[in-house]
This record gives sequence, C-alpha cells and structure tokens, in this order.
Amino acid sequence: MASVTAHATFMLNTGELVDLSGTVTEGTETELKTSTTYSVSAVSLGQFANGKTITSVLQPVTVPNGAGYAYISRRGEIAALVPVATDGQVAHPGGLLGFTLQAGDILQVMANTATNRLFSYSVKTASGVCAIFTGTPSGAGDTDLTHIVSGQGIGAALTGQTIVSHTATSVDGSKLSSGGVLLLNDRGLPIGGCPAISSQAQQPMATSMGGARINLNFVARVTCSS
Repeated sequence: MASVTAHATFMLNTGELVDLSGTVTEGTETELKTSTTYSVSAVSLGQFANGKTITSVLQPVTVPNGAGYAYISRRGEIAALVPVATDGQVAHPGGLLGFTLQAGDILQVMANTATNRLFSYSVKTASGVCAIFTGTPSGAGDTDLTHIVSGQGIGAALTGQTIVSHTATSVDGSKLSSGGVLLLNDRGLPIGGCPAISSQAQQPMATSMGGARINLNFVARVTCSS
C-alpha cells in the first residue's frame, strides 16, 4: 500500500485555524496530526486544541484516491464523523459544527487505493451516536457491513437507535446492484438505505433521506453483480 499525503483544515471558536497534514498509508486507518508548517511539532488534534470547539470544516480530509471515512476518536470510540474528499474535488466545506475537543482526541483517516473495493457506511443517529460500518465485496453476492470498532452488525451495534444522517462510499459503481447499502429488518425486508458515492469522482455528502429505526437482527447489506 502506498504512502500518501492527507490534509484537513478546521476553524475553531477562538478564531484559530487548525491545519492538519501528514503521511497516511492507503488501505490502513491512520492518525492525521497537525502540520509542522504552522506548529512546532506534529501533535494529535485533541492535544493541539484541548477545550476548543470546531465551528466548521474549511477543508474536509482529502487524499489523492479518496477516503472511505474519517472520524474523531475519543477513548477508542467514534465521537464525531468528519467529511472526506479527493484532492481537488472539494465542493462543500462544513460539518462538525459545535464539536468540543478534549485531550486525547485523535483524527483517524482511512485512505483508499485507486482500486480498493472497501464499502464504507457512516451514520449518525437521533441521539447523537456516530458509527461507521464497512465491508469488502469480493465478487457477485451480498456483503453485510460490520462496525469498524466493535465488529458487530448494524442491528447489534445500533439497537433502538434511529439513523437521521448517513453517507456511503464505494468505487464499485455499476457493480453495485443494490445501488448502495440497504437496511434490512429482521425479516430480510428493506426499510431504508443510502446510495454510494465514489469519493474519487465527487465529494460524498450526507443525506437525511433513507434513514430508519434499527433493531436487533437488522443488517446493512451491499449486493454486487461481480
């Protein structure tokens, strides 16, 4: 897997900008730290801006071949979702409004290779829970997505939660006979879903349409024709 440069820029409530830049490894979740151009050393986001609030994302996390996802990790859990894009494909700054950082918070990035088939599904619930589910299709058939931290399916990870915002990324395009990810109930019937965007072609945007209340034994399923 190649090493590539990732960038992001956040505005803080103090009027400061946090410029983050560094080398990440494609296909491997990697921490993105502050740029040494504007800070003495590369440090974690929470250490640099402890107690300060992100008021906007001026530049989402960008990498050459697109990112599957990015998030702020707090004590090993997904505290906030961070928008992603490909270098030169930023259409919509914003997001993370009102998120207050703590010491120990780190920005994690999953940079894709040009051909990586990783399917990523990032969601936020009505109660503010953030979660990311992934899976890698290997051919024709179904792939049920699992939580990147717990390894659980969506039914076990989000029981009783209602998805109000979500986004999905994939390079599979026309191979996705499901069009994206479908949310299936415990009878195997679709109750919601989210179309998949290739972040190499355009910046993924979160949508409030297609969300659903999740219960035990529900699944997030991707179906491919090849």
